[in-house]
Amino acid sequence: MATVLSVSGSPSASSRTGRLLRHLDQRLIAQGHQVIPLDVRTIPADALFGADFRHPAIAEVTELFARADGVVVGTPVYKASYSGVLKALLDLLPQYALTGKTVLPLATGGSTAHVLAIDYALRPVLNSMGAAHIVQGWFTLDKDIAVREDGSLTVAPAAAEALGQIVDQFSAALARTTPVLAAAG
Repeated sequence: MATVLSVSGSPSASSRTGRLLRHLDQRLIAQGHQVIPLDVRTIPADALFGADFRHPAIAEVTELFARADGVVVGTPVYKASYSGVLKALLDLLPQYALTGKTVLPLATGGSTAHVLAIDYALRPVLNSMGAAHIVQGWFTLDKDIAVREDGSLTVAPAAAEALGQIVDQFSAALARTTPVLAAAG
């Protein structure tokens, strides 16, 4: 099927956003996709915040974006927008790094007051980077994501059902666009 780059834009190692993405990655893998996880926080800070376009880590991440058929972008919401670490990465990618790609934007946050952050902050940036198709995104409340002592994740039933539908829509969109991309390459 498709190659999916799953990008966590959280600066925290114990992030609910990152754990939620890795949880959703499993659903995509079960549907036959190859998923490549990327936690932006693991990119060397000197490369990311020093805007070192030639740094090997930035070159590697740029190649991951180029190889992907689809991209899942997850971010915690800070100050009604996506995270600064995600912005730093997006600023370093080529202007049209998402050309021809299907993209699924996801966000997590503590209040429904931030639910529009996907549409008003993240979606315009993804669109400006040339995304072929940005599927319906989803905002999940922090309180609906619980991490057990063993590290496993539990998502509240209503949120889990909605996320499952969103991921399935993304997967279906990938299935429609991937053959076209392969034929064009």
